[in-house]
Amino acid sequence: MNSSSQLVDWLLESLEFDASLFHLGRYCGGWHASTHGMARSCFHLVVQGGCWLHLEGDEQAHPLSAGDAVFLLRDLPYRLSSAQSSTEAQNLPRLAMTELDNQAHDGVGLVCGFFHFKSGLSSLIIEGLPDWIILRAGDPSSKAARALFEMILEECKRQPTPSSAVLESLSQLLFLYVLRQQLADNQNLGGLVALARHAQFAPLLDQLIEQPQNPWSLETMAACTGLSRSAFFKRFNELAGQSPGQVLLALRIRHACQLLKNNQTVEQVCAAVGYQSIAAFTRAFAKAMGVQPGAYRKQHEGR
Repeated sequence: MNSSSQLVDWLLESLEFDASLFHLGRYCGGWHASTHGMARSCFHLVVQGGCWLHLEGDEQAHPLSAGDAVFLLRDLPYRLSSAQSSTEAQNLPRLAMTELDNQAHDGVGLVCGFFHFKSGLSSLIIEGLPDWIILRAGDPSSKAARALFEMILEECKRQPTPSSAVLESLSQLLFLYVLRQQLADNQNLGGLVALARHAQFAPLLDQLIEQPQNPWSLETMAACTGLSRSAFFKRFNELAGQSPGQVLLALRIRHACQLLKNNQTVEQVCAAVGYQSIAAFTRAFAKAMGVQPGAYRKQHEGR
């Protein structure tokens, strides 16, 4: 990779996550809903009508209309509600959803789901992104996302019932397009994106990605940036929100997963990601992935 934009693209392509629906239906009358406290990232796609988004600490209520979507990447205190007033929204009841009605002219139709980001590199990438993102139906810069949203709307009209699997896949793609736009437009992002855009640190990140097998010490990494060991460690943490060792580990584990999926042996992978001891590699991999490398390789045989 030769440019910061290629590094940012690589990070986006490295993002591994699943989408799962938990609500598909309609609210009428006075209501509020929230997933706060479930320690999950979530999304809400407005397919009919409109509602309001209330975020704790934000005095402004955000209107959401058909074709809009909100992506909450943290477990934030928030409410969706029929009420514009935050105080009124708190006092409205939680209601059970009714089925979507394509002929309805009142209430709001929603597709709601959770995102599960894989541990390791994907979690580090997400940590540098905003807490929440709103996609607006009228945003001229989101043409591809709009096309995907139209497909979601069409699937919601499918009789007798929409397919959850199709809606989950489309929601996943929609989020990727929204993230791509976010990475292009928002120059104030932190985390690994900030490293990839930083002239002094991008070459180091590139080398860590391309050569994870090297014996990377703090001194070696600092030398790549022209900084002293202490100045490098401090600035790296400020930019990435993670230590150099944590980022290196995430990159090595991600590379190890790719090699194991390609049916390389544990011994080959161990050497390819810079571990001198199979026992040390196995411990690090199992801690990061929740399964030993040999078992991970078996899970992906023939895929």
